[in-house]
Amino acid sequence: MTAEAVERGRGERAGFVPRVLAVPAVVGLALLVLPLGALVLRVEWSTLWSDVTSPEALSALGLSLATGAAATAVCVVLGVPLALLIARSSVRTAAVLRALVTVPLVLPPMVGGVAMLFLFGRTSLLGGLLAEWGIRIPFTTTAVVMAQTFVALPFLVLALEGSLRATGTGFEQAAAGLGAGRWTILARVTLPLAAPGLVAGIVLCFARAIGEFGATALFAGNAPGVTQTMPLAIYTAFNGAGVTQGTAVALSLLLLVTAVGVLLLVRAWRAEAPR
Repeated sequence: MTAEAVERGRGERAGFVPRVLAVPAVVGLALLVLPLGALVLRVEWSTLWSDVTSPEALSALGLSLATGAAATAVCVVLGVPLALLIARSSVRTAAVLRALVTVPLVLPPMVGGVAMLFLFGRTSLLGGLLAEWGIRIPFTTTAVVMAQTFVALPFLVLALEGSLRATGTGFEQAAAGLGAGRWTILARVTLPLAAPGLVAGIVLCFARAIGEFGATALFAGNAPGVTQTMPLAIYTAFNGAGVTQGTAVALSLLLLVTAVGVLLLVRAWRAEAPR
């Protein structure tokens, strides 16, 4: 390849964007990266292992992983049918359903926690009925899972629904023409074709669940060993209670590494996915 061809390729990629726009672009990138760098610089590397393995930190970490996994499983059970419904609905119906699913993404998590508390609290109709049966949801580990599910479900639904729409229904129609039943088509045609979107949705769903704070704080509380997940332990530490600030910084770094790992995993999966 000649130097002229290389230069032409660079010009095509750069397009005709004004070069002065690089200044606000760099400022925006710095706004995203520098706070994370400051967090890494505050880590006490000599005590990192002891901070992460302290009893309080392990309790918060174990609860976050357990509830995050449970919430992800609930999202799969509820989200896969919902994504199928949206993907196979008419344009107008799909638009309405997609808008409803998107609401938790733009809604402040605190508002979601208040809404769930009003729905399942003792003073609500549903909460009162559950209380008569001896079932209490708010301020329990179950409430943590429900709050995480509320904020994480849209990630799985939207990722899978986009993948389902991209694959279309041609292969499903061919399988039906060969005599395959609906469940066979779903298990052997529809879901395998949409696997990249499903896996990406599951990974993003789990990452969002373990990082949930607002809805969990209001709906589940902040009881150590019961409802205190990693984000709540970090918040509590910086308010002078619970785990030490060194442990809070270590847990923050752990969440940061988890988020970066999730993004790399999703990127690698999509790069290898068949097109």
